[in-house]
Amino acid sequence: MTGPHLFCFGFGYTARVLARRLAAEGWTVGGTCRTTDKASGAGFPVSVFDRDHPLPAAALDGVTHLLVSVPPDAAGDPVLAVHGEDIPEIKDLSWLGYLSTTGVYGDRSGGWVDESAELSPSGERGRRRVAAEAGWLDLWHIRGVPVHIFRLAAIYGPGRNPFDALRVGTAKRIDKPGQVFSRIHVEDLAHVLAASISRPRPGAVYNVCDDDPAAPEAVVAHAAALLGMPAPPLVPFEAAGLSPMARSFYDDNKRVSNRLIKSELGVTLRYPDFRAGLAAILADEACPITRHPASSG
Repeated sequence: MTGPHLFCFGFGYTARVLARRLAAEGWTVGGTCRTTDKASGAGFPVSVFDRDHPLPAAALDGVTHLLVSVPPDAAGDPVLAVHGEDIPEIKDLSWLGYLSTTGVYGDRSGGWVDESAELSPSGERGRRRVAAEAGWLDLWHIRGVPVHIFRLAAIYGPGRNPFDALRVGTAKRIDKPGQVFSRIHVEDLAHVLAASISRPRPGAVYNVCDDDPAAPEAVVAHAAALLGMPAPPLVPFEAAGLSPMARSFYDDNKRVSNRLIKSELGVTLRYPDFRAGLAAILADEACPITRHPASSG
């Protein structure tokens, strides 16, 4: 083994932030994308992967850490289906992180959940995630693969936040009384993953979210205030014209506890609530020289 080597199945928004963080520390980094266009713009060696395009046999040689963010489809988890037999054969693999979702908990009517809560997903996407988690944990229980499950709240950060929609006038403030969502800034998410890499505990499951589950309309209103513009008017949920997928997110109403990432991994969040996170994004936009690695360009 020549040094730490991260390979990301799904070189997307989160993976790129973690990759740049680790590359700055001397890691080798590579991964996969779904199309050649995305692969060419990744900034790291990236190959096309899907069910019809498996990786060549040597692609995982020398890999020490795997991050999996490819979502399951109707047929299950594509990475498990195509490379589930190859991954246990990686000689020096010391950590595997699977990015799941807090959607596996389903609706709790605004109540709190932690990692010990029963999994009760509300919809098909959540049920697919539960099945995928079980498949990855089977690799740990049966084959000894050092799997770690991360149940992610809604991810935001540079390039993925309310500011752009507010600027072009398409932002909505959905009025659904009592509704809250948990969130996580992408930089804090990368910090949690790096902390787990430093303190591996195969079989572990972690919720990844900030300290402040909040109403979605409050987030949009605060972002508007930061921009010095009026908040969009409240729109009743039933009249908002949301897509079926967008509506499905409102089926679940819960507050997610992040206590375990703090007590076990020693994580201190840089952005403990959306106010701190949005303010930092706006400041980052004003200082392009120090632009966050999740930013475009």
